[in-house]
Amino acid sequence: MTAESGILWYVIGPSGAGKDSLLAYARGRLPAESGVMFAHRYITRPADAGGENHVALSAEEFDARERRGCFALAWRRHGLAYGLGVETAMWLEQGLDVVVNGSRAMLPRAAERFATLRPLWITASPEVLAARLAGRGRESAEAIARRLGESAGFAPPPGCVELVNDGRLEDAGERLLALLAKAG
Repeated sequence: MTAESGILWYVIGPSGAGKDSLLAYARGRLPAESGVMFAHRYITRPADAGGENHVALSAEEFDARERRGCFALAWRRHGLAYGLGVETAMWLEQGLDVVVNGSRAMLPRAAERFATLRPLWITASPEVLAARLAGRGRESAEAIARRLGESAGFAPPPGCVELVNDGRLEDAGERLLALLAKAG
């Protein structure tokens, strides 16, 4: 990374915290000339599965791209493969700030890979998480209970910026916009 490298905002938090909604909120409100890029993840999940705007790949496509070095970072979680494209590193090298939807488990590896990484922990109360997970209808009650148990046992790492998203999307969204604007 050069001295001109941008900041990598590595967004993490439990399922149901509203990460996708907050990222969409900020992306829709930041002007194109803001110097902030929102990276799409490459995921082995159908494009119409709901949730984040991602690049859908088959498992074979993902594996081929991973072997060919098309990802700056890749991981597997909950039966899916996820990747951040090499464009993420290129944008940072150009001095642009980049926002990515990361993985809590991959944070140490991501911090090794990206010197300018700033973790951003998005969270919500257990009651709000449970209601949101149930409302999206993608998982069984057992899977939701597993995710809630997982999130209860994870604490944000030291130096992590925390953003609580328990209320209106606009409230947390405006706090996220202020963070991104202040960094740039």
